[in-house]
Amino acid sequence: MLISTAARRASVHSCPAMPLFQAKARPERRRRRTGGNMEWMGSRGMTDEEGSVLSLTRLCLVSLADNMKEVWAKDYADNYLDHYFFRHIMGPFNLLPGDLVEELTWLLCSRKQLSRAALHLLLVPQLRGLSLERCPGLVTSVLCNHIAARCQGLWSLDLSGAQHLPSKVLSETLCCLPALRSLSLSGTPCDRCVIQTIAQRCRVLRHLDVSRCHLLSPAALLPLGGGASSSSSSCPSRVSTSKSQSINTPCCSTPQSPPPALSSLLAVDIGFGEQEGDAVAAAAYLLLSLPCLERVAMEGLAQACCLIQLRDFYQADGFTDREGLPRLEEVWGKWMHRRGLDSRRTKREGAAADDKKEEEEEERTWWEGYDSGSEKGAGRSEGASCSQNQAEEKRILRLKDVKGLSCDSVVSLSCLCPNIHSISVNVDDWEDATGRRQGSLLAAGLQTWSGQLRSLSVHYQGPLMDLLPAVQVTGSSLVSLTLEGVKTSPRTPLLEVIKACPRLSDLLISAEPPATPQEEEDEEDQPDHWDLPKLPNLCSLTLKFFYEHSQMKPVMSWMSLKRVLKCLLLGSPLLQKLSLVSLPCPLNYVLQDVLRSADLDLCLFADSTDFPAMPLGRVQRIDLSRTDVKMTTVKSVMQLSQRLKYVDVSYCWHISQYEWLSCEMFSKVQVVWS
Repeated sequence: MLISTAARRASVHSCPAMPLFQAKARPERRRRRTGGNMEWMGSRGMTDEEGSVLSLTRLCLVSLADNMKEVWAKDYADNYLDHYFFRHIMGPFNLLPGDLVEELTWLLCSRKQLSRAALHLLLVPQLRGLSLERCPGLVTSVLCNHIAARCQGLWSLDLSGAQHLPSKVLSETLCCLPALRSLSLSGTPCDRCVIQTIAQRCRVLRHLDVSRCHLLSPAALLPLGGGASSSSSSCPSRVSTSKSQSINTPCCSTPQSPPPALSSLLAVDIGFGEQEGDAVAAAAYLLLSLPCLERVAMEGLAQACCLIQLRDFYQADGFTDREGLPRLEEVWGKWMHRRGLDSRRTKREGAAADDKKEEEEEERTWWEGYDSGSEKGAGRSEGASCSQNQAEEKRILRLKDVKGLSCDSVVSLSCLCPNIHSISVNVDDWEDATGRRQGSLLAAGLQTWSGQLRSLSVHYQGPLMDLLPAVQVTGSSLVSLTLEGVKTSPRTPLLEVIKACPRLSDLLISAEPPATPQEEEDEEDQPDHWDLPKLPNLCSLTLKFFYEHSQMKPVMSWMSLKRVLKCLLLGSPLLQKLSLVSLPCPLNYVLQDVLRSADLDLCLFADSTDFPAMPLGRVQRIDLSRTDVKMTTVKSVMQLSQRLKYVDVSYCWHISQYEWLSCEMFSKVQVVWS
């Protein structure tokens, strides 16, 4: 409903006097034969990142995005944007389903075409998801008022990076969005008052990201677990609006009620507490107060897990007394009581299911004439019930995705959380009293999750060799592996790492290059690349080596790395993102060898319908900074991959400015050079 005559004028001007989709000239279609396959030319804008033809719906959204500035937003920006406040705008986008409006907003953001006027037109009541992470400059107090007035049914909101948004405005906006399931306020001036508003008003919230909110102390997160909150006088109790807005919004202050059942809480790099142990005590309190928590990243999380496992709750007495909280012993008692109730409920449900199963088994065996069948079935049921009870006794926390742990806390976490599938660990480079390095301790701690861990991230400033046991323990199930800060040598077992993780789709290694150079190896001594391990599911590969800024090019100190690169590039036909930065070995030779293998495949399968996936055939983004790659090789890669959109060859000393300009002029691929 419009609230002014000007709004009705806006409705008339915005309505279908203009064409909904502007017609475009049909692209010229030319055919080109490549390796026996027919490809359409001149239709690059008609395909998605996977090379598939866009659907009619997506083509219409692309047309809307192309015409948004000059057609849809122009009249509104010229005549109404800074002159009137509309609670609702009855324009053409009210006719679109909410998911299409969300997709159109994302499309404009990704193309950096979203303007303030366009965003006002897209804030429709049926919108369920709004992400402004890519354009935080558009997030203002006025825009938040529009969101609160028009989009009260939002399920997901991302305002990450909106640094100049007052916390009072954040609180007032969240008061009007009770349906939120996911909220990202990373890098905003979120404070304790905003957290209190979230705890009171966002009753169905499941995901919350307040990382990099430096106005937040660890104690400020306590309202999320039902803990003590600041006085209501410090927080706005009512959304203040001008008379022209005429928006009657409910009061933010409500009676004390249970906190939202968060399943994901990200709160890293926030402000400091009053005392050193505040982060640990706050993390322990939240872990025990949020029974549905599965994904977590908080300061002091590692020590909090150790505190809970050892039951050293007295360490947090000073914090809980100061904050007016029940002591952790009491919180632990409530936790165990709740677990007991859940366990008994599970047993009752399991017993009912077993009884029904037993009756069905008895009836079946009676008809078949096997009198002993029911006894066997009952025995199996009893054994399964025993196993389930033991697993229930072991499980304490429901965490599945944990970040920011230390090596010591991995053992504690393995006792508390047997269902972990994603973990991030910081490992120190030192030995314990028995002479065991931290890499060995990490492998022992990860043993609990062997066969189920899907993502492993390790920051370690020691030799990569030390992490090989941990990778071998968990590698069979890993989909994502990140190794940061590691040191390498010519004997670093990268091939063993690849062999241990056959299911990887994402591999990132950030390392120091070898300190001692390696002599060039004889090609005849190297095994054929067909015998090397492969990663057929790999989609993203990053090998980044540190370097001295004073050096023009890296020292070629790891010649055997060429074999590893060849293994990864030839054995990963689904690769989409490739980043090879400052490699300490010749890369141009490796790429030429991969291209020769691709040409050989083209010749062998030219007349076959069973055409294999080409190496580098699906790649979309390539970063080859500070390598010896040449422009002729880069052009060959561009010809091979029709999906390539971006190539970074910065500081590649074999590429001249003239070669870059000529390539940039005649290629549709964005080529970056400096």
